[in-house]
Amino acid sequence: METVKTNTITVEATVNAPVSKVWKLWTGAEHITNWCNASDDWHAPYAENDLKVGGKFTTTMAAKDGSFSFDFGGIYDVVEENKLIEYTMGDGRHVSVTFEQQGNQTKVVETFDAENQNSEEMQRSGWQAILDNFKKYTEAN
Repeated sequence: METVKTNTITVEATVNAPVSKVWKLWTGAEHITNWCNASDDWHAPYAENDLKVGGKFTTTMAAKDGSFSFDFGGIYDVVEENKLIEYTMGDGRHVSVTFEQQGNQTKVVETFDAENQNSEEMQRSGWQAILDNFKKYTEAN
């Protein structure tokens, strides 16, 4: 039997907000549509989130010019309020997101299985850009 090693990628940001606010804006579908994009020429016109073990989520990510869109989604494996979310994406890759209260700040760390269509650097920069956009949105609201 052959074992295939999956590389993982980690991105992180420290958000200037308490963990309860960070959690609310991270998990609320009405907020996800405001921050889930890697660049200004993309947006998330639709998000649905059933935040519970076995619950599903879907976010539509689309180019603002209408040239391309895709649904990003998965099923939750672990949900510990204000602490941890783990899910499996539609393609079987695993993601873990931790939320660590640090005074009036929250450290958010996302670790995910890399896919093999795009370079790890491209994946890291895309996920980091979305996380940075989340930080900006959270600190402004």
